[in-house]
Amino acid sequence: MNILPSILLVDDEVRVLESLQRLLEDDFDVYLANSPDEAMVILSDEWIQVVLSDQRMPGMSGIEFLQEVRERFPEVIRMIISGYTDSDDIIKAINDSGIHQYITKPWDPDNLLLTVKNAANMFDLQRQNEQLSVEMKLLPATVEDGLAEIRQRLKNNYDLEDGIIRSPDSCMNSVCDAIRQVATFDVAVLLTGDSGTGKELSARAIHYNSLRSDKVFVVENCGALPDELLESELFGYKKGAFTGAVMDRIGLFESAHGGTIFLDEIGDTTPAFQVKLLRVLQEGEIRPLGANMRKSIDVRVIAATNKDLEAEVRAGRFREDLFYRLATFQIKIPPLAERLQDVPLLAGALLEQSMHELGKKVRGFSDETLVCMQAYHWPGNVRELHNEIKRMLVMAADDWLGAELLSPQVLRAAPQEDEAELSWLMGLNGSLKERMDALEARIVNESMIRNRWNKSKSAKELGLSRVGLRNKLERYGLEKVETLELPDDADIQAVGV
Repeated sequence: MNILPSILLVDDEVRVLESLQRLLEDDFDVYLANSPDEAMVILSDEWIQVVLSDQRMPGMSGIEFLQEVRERFPEVIRMIISGYTDSDDIIKAINDSGIHQYITKPWDPDNLLLTVKNAANMFDLQRQNEQLSVEMKLLPATVEDGLAEIRQRLKNNYDLEDGIIRSPDSCMNSVCDAIRQVATFDVAVLLTGDSGTGKELSARAIHYNSLRSDKVFVVENCGALPDELLESELFGYKKGAFTGAVMDRIGLFESAHGGTIFLDEIGDTTPAFQVKLLRVLQEGEIRPLGANMRKSIDVRVIAATNKDLEAEVRAGRFREDLFYRLATFQIKIPPLAERLQDVPLLAGALLEQSMHELGKKVRGFSDETLVCMQAYHWPGNVRELHNEIKRMLVMAADDWLGAELLSPQVLRAAPQEDEAELSWLMGLNGSLKERMDALEARIVNESMIRNRWNKSKSAKELGLSRVGLRNKLERYGLEKVETLELPDDADIQAVGV
């Protein structure tokens, strides 16, 4: 049964009470009182959430009545109706009786109903806040333990042994060694590498393995915003600093006080903004837009770029003094093309993450799929790999992600550029016949994979008879690879890029 919120209407005019009752009775449990004395009796006997009182009543004004209600029943939401709009009366009502709303006559029925509903909602929110406050006092250790558990989970996700996924002979091992070496030292770090290689993942690993790991980690993409907006985002602003600044706003540097700020795409900033950022790093202070006073901050800065900042400095597009402020310690993140041995492990982790994101389950990859993935050069790096796996998962009709689901460029496992394709062909060793055989084997293998090893479809596509296709498969040693199932108990951390 739905229990309606209760409201007490107080007015010495019966017709007014009846009119208000008709308006509110569908949404409220309505109580009526012709005088403040009668209203006090009802308040003592019933659980009233909202009081709506007239201002002019014989013996006691509405303000005086609500002031007494405030003293005896402070949790009740108080509202007043008056035909007088004198500002002194309104101010007195707000100050003396702590009213929620001052309603003027003649009132609009729809607006009045909405106002009263909002008052009832406020009563419920107050009760919930009180209950939560009591529970927080009773369970301080539980809350603290919960926060500690969350922090520990974050640290585990970015653990240098298990959190950053890589094979035993991966070139990412040297990156993890560098992160481990610099993490506990409070110095600026510059991460370089192509887009999608995992620079933000590395920045988070530095933070969660540092002495600031229990503090905040904030991220800003400096290449996505114009100077004015970037400055307001990082340094904050005061009300009235510019058109649309209707209230004070704390910037990300101040929000990250005691923690770490990650400035991505720092190489895309303008020289004008670089001057302002340099001043912040040199002085350890920020000045919000429109403010006269500076604020001291304690923030560790990690920056990242896909550009060669030293070349940018030589070209005059990046300030040399800012470069040295940011690059106290440099770490280069290798592209995925240089760590293809990591692809099977990364693919497994990203598949687990994608299944969670899309709400769709499969058993794993076929070995053919992983072979093609490891042969591809992944110009978009880990981000491209993640997108490819999501696409395959969306298209999958079976329990396995077969190679036929791969994008054409991955399935061919060849560079996209025609020149690169020609270089591959020209780079083959042996006689002309041997080179042509290698090319033919590649074409046949691709056709078989794309047609899910259906010999009839592939033979028709290649213009061969089934016998002719079978002879070529035997000649080149081409055969279907068995599927690779992800273990049910696989505990693979999600990968961020």
